[in-house]
Amino acid sequence: MAQSESTTLSLRTPRDASGDTGRSGDKRPRPLAPVMATRRDEEPEPDAISDETAPDSPEASPFAIWDQRVHAAIARLTAGISPASILQAYGDWWLHLMLSPGKQSELGYEGQYQLARLAAYLPHAMLEHDGGLCIEPLEQDHRFDHPAWRQWPFNLLHQSFLLNQQWWQDAMTGVPGVTKHNERVVDFITRQLLDIVSPANSPLTNPRVLSKTVDQGGLNLVNGAIHAWEDAARIAAHHPPAGAEQYIPGKTVAITPGKVIYRNQLMELIQYSPATDKVQAEPLLIVPAWIMKYYILDLSPHNSLVRWLVEKGHTVFIISWKNPGKAERDCGLEEYRKLGIMEALEAVESIVPSQRIHAVGYCLGGTLLSMTAAAMARARDDRLATLTLFASITDFAKPGELELFIDESQVHFLEDAMRQQGYLEDWQMKGVFQLLQSEDLIWSRVVSEYLMGERVPTFDLMAWSTDGTRMPYRMHSQYLRHLYLGNELALGRYRVDDHPVRLGDIKLPAFIVATRKDHISPWRSVYRNQQHLDGNITFVLTSGGHNAGVVSEPGHRKRVYQIADKPREAHLTNPETWRAEVPEREGSWWPEWEAWLGEHSTGRIDPPSMGNVDKGYPPLKEAPGGYVLER
Repeated sequence: MAQSESTTLSLRTPRDASGDTGRSGDKRPRPLAPVMATRRDEEPEPDAISDETAPDSPEASPFAIWDQRVHAAIARLTAGISPASILQAYGDWWLHLMLSPGKQSELGYEGQYQLARLAAYLPHAMLEHDGGLCIEPLEQDHRFDHPAWRQWPFNLLHQSFLLNQQWWQDAMTGVPGVTKHNERVVDFITRQLLDIVSPANSPLTNPRVLSKTVDQGGLNLVNGAIHAWEDAARIAAHHPPAGAEQYIPGKTVAITPGKVIYRNQLMELIQYSPATDKVQAEPLLIVPAWIMKYYILDLSPHNSLVRWLVEKGHTVFIISWKNPGKAERDCGLEEYRKLGIMEALEAVESIVPSQRIHAVGYCLGGTLLSMTAAAMARARDDRLATLTLFASITDFAKPGELELFIDESQVHFLEDAMRQQGYLEDWQMKGVFQLLQSEDLIWSRVVSEYLMGERVPTFDLMAWSTDGTRMPYRMHSQYLRHLYLGNELALGRYRVDDHPVRLGDIKLPAFIVATRKDHISPWRSVYRNQQHLDGNITFVLTSGGHNAGVVSEPGHRKRVYQIADKPREAHLTNPETWRAEVPEREGSWWPEWEAWLGEHSTGRIDPPSMGNVDKGYPPLKEAPGGYVLER
């Protein structure tokens, strides 16, 4: 029976910063999540989602093949973004704007008002040492923070740009009749176009660049041109960016001792060597996303989550996915589930018999793990002890800005682009992710490296992000159609072994981590996982983005997080209430998770053997294995 808001909730046993259970005096108790009776979102019945994954065949129409090849050629020029989808959105906006004289008049009035504001600001900008501002940048906009932007004429330049940007924001939104999806598309694309003409991104209008150009006699622009030429040459030769070559898996990163104890056509399974005399009885199986190399969780020794877990006395297994090529074009989600998670579970069970397994999924790996856990629950397979999800989405009703690139037109275009080569190139995915954070990932680098002439130092996480992987044709098509467009997993319509699976069948204790600045798995979407899982849940919201928020080792400066428990019987509050009411803590969330794992473990035992020759899992190779080195 659901609890009401008046239900009395007791505080959990607190923990200290070291990750111990804190039974003797931690003064920071972890609260239960705010409780609010809320109705589960009602989703409309979707149209039937077709599985458009058939490759070219002799029976295919030559006209259809012609279309596919044209689309593939266009995709190479557009980073896989469908021009038809963009034009459709702008057409929707433009036609409705032309039919809305009231909106046109409003925009005309706002344009005159902006000009009047700028005219009133002009004498202050010219005559005063710091003329103040007539419009404040958005909270997340730091392009004009430097004091030089307050001086004439740069104050007028950046203020007129911000007023112009505000006008376009009003023009792109609020036009009667435009669909919400198309409105968000035109607003997003227009913002990207405006960034191109931002005074911060031009050497002629950026005061910092001009000052440095004068001081160095233009040497910064020469160095910037050299950097741009080097980067272009590296991209053309498919070489990693400057500085990334010093981070090599097995030599400088991914160096936690371990062995590959199983390999098939889609993955290698790595078992890490024990670092303690006794280990927790229940092993961990980590399922990373195959959109990225697994060693995001085993970077340098100081920030390796894998090494940290091993040193805390856990037996850790991790899947290292193969970088797919044309031979894997027809590998779908079901192949990844069976050849990946299910075969990994068989291996772990053979090496650590009679023990249940802590299952951990990251990003897309967490989505696949949730499907698997639901199918296992339906089959009464009780091998899992707990479920942990890092920045993973199971409900795609509100997936954030990434959905701007996913509609029927875009998915069909991507399918044509992938058909011929059998996979989606890693640079096409990177291009979309960079657009989502264009200020941080594109323009700040342009200014620093090409205009200021200063190379941004490469560190391990940055080098890892350039070590991309491809996406198999069939899997990616299924992922976009069945999960993003159809939202079938959240609606209980996704089929495993020809039967639908329900996330509500998962009654395992769950630990869910979301990151505040995540543009790939927005934290509010990750928060919705609690609406579907049917066990006791601990939810963590941490500072940082999709990667940096997860790689948040103890001792990392300026890290904060919020954490609260939601008992199975409690209703889920809305995310804004949760964030406002749950207290913030300083430091890393890792100790909280490690203590939570301890609470759901049965004690310590002798470390298991490395692999199990008798059961067919002999050590094959030293970690990090071979698949991680494929480019």
